[in-house]
Amino acid sequence: MTTERLDVAILGAGSAGLSALRAARLHTPKARLIDPGPWGTTCARVGCMPSKLLIAAAEAAHAARHAAPFGIDVAGVSIDGARVMQRVRSERDRFVGFVLEDMHALEPEHLWRGRARFVDAHTLDIESDAGTRRVRADRIVIATGSRPDIPPGWREALGDRLIVNDDVFDWAELPRSVAVAGAGVIGLELALALHRLGVRVRLFARAAQVGPLTDPALAASSAQIFAAALPIEGEAEMLSLGRSDDGGVELTWRTPAATRTERFDRLLCATGRRPNIDGFGLEALAAPLGIAFGKRGVPEHDPATGRIGETHLFIAGDVANERPLLHEAADEGHIAGDNAGRFPQVLPHPRRTPLAVVFSEPQLMIAGQSHRALLAARTRFVLGRVSFENQGRSRVMLRNQGALHVYACLATRRVLGAEMIGPAAEHLGHLLAWSIGQGITVDGALSQPFYHPVIEEGLRTALRDAKRALDKQEICAECTPGD
Repeated sequence: MTTERLDVAILGAGSAGLSALRAARLHTPKARLIDPGPWGTTCARVGCMPSKLLIAAAEAAHAARHAAPFGIDVAGVSIDGARVMQRVRSERDRFVGFVLEDMHALEPEHLWRGRARFVDAHTLDIESDAGTRRVRADRIVIATGSRPDIPPGWREALGDRLIVNDDVFDWAELPRSVAVAGAGVIGLELALALHRLGVRVRLFARAAQVGPLTDPALAASSAQIFAAALPIEGEAEMLSLGRSDDGGVELTWRTPAATRTERFDRLLCATGRRPNIDGFGLEALAAPLGIAFGKRGVPEHDPATGRIGETHLFIAGDVANERPLLHEAADEGHIAGDNAGRFPQVLPHPRRTPLAVVFSEPQLMIAGQSHRALLAARTRFVLGRVSFENQGRSRVMLRNQGALHVYACLATRRVLGAEMIGPAAEHLGHLLAWSIGQGITVDGALSQPFYHPVIEEGLRTALRDAKRALDKQEICAECTPGD
């Protein structure tokens, strides 16, 4: 078998892999992208874009049904599930098409279709329908993404009646009922959207918490708000699950309050995602290369360089299990590709201010350092609060739910982070993340203009509350780890 030589081989053609290829090619023309397909990023195919299409339809239905408080009566609201899903699929395919156009614009020799497997530390066998080609690469970037993590035995028990978020966006029609297991970002977004579109939904959470917020007061508020919005089973233990005679699934679960059995058309598993780090022989290189594996089998690596230990291997994107978001995957791909291209000169790259948004209603947001991260770092900080229940613009729009907490450093008065459940959290999150990235202080933020009436006035209220605490040097009990 002939062995081809590369400077950089990149495994995976998602957001991280494409970014890595662009960065690596600035240093060498001998960089190649290797992926078995189907091509098109997770975001475009089964993630952020199709989910937002479903959420947008759900928001339109909800607005029509709940216009009466504004003095507007909308009679006869009906949901045509086939038309809803036709638009979801059509627009999803359009977004995927844009990604494929970018990929097809690459020179054909830069994009190889096939599944790679390590033969040794530098050698890969790439298997495809055309056969096997062997490649020797000086440096290798692993950007193989992630997949839904299904609990043991569930697939065997339910077969095709168990679905994951990837399956939802290929539906031709909305089902009558869906049980959703997992109350994280994916489960919460899809459960709320389907519920608003008239699907009978029950959301199962392993803990009492719903969503990713780490601030105890806000986490408790979000659990209460979402429990009023749709049926949620908190602290649920699944006792049994199986196929029902009518073509659906039958679930039996236990909570601290009761044990129940109910039948649904399908069970949507949203219990997390697993990095695609297995199946291509990396484990066999652990001893000879001195690779240590951490949580979920991910190699320990430096997030500032993407480098795995002291090796010639780099990792980026969802498989790295750091920040599974599109913009972060692209950044990580650039970092890993740049350093793989310039190797052995490896340079640390600055990372963007963390920002995460959940497109529920109300929305959830974490910008900068979370409450949990600040406590873990033993940072002394104050907390500024605002409730949106009586905030002017929020009441105007009848979206007056939730609260915003802003965290400010006691010593420097800099804004360190924020968490929020409430209206327009996606926009306030960006404003805060940009401000935190620029090192703004509470006083500096308060010196900026706040138009009236806007939801951003709520941020001003929280900043004023933080300023009072800073001026008095007050640290609330839940905001400091203590001595």
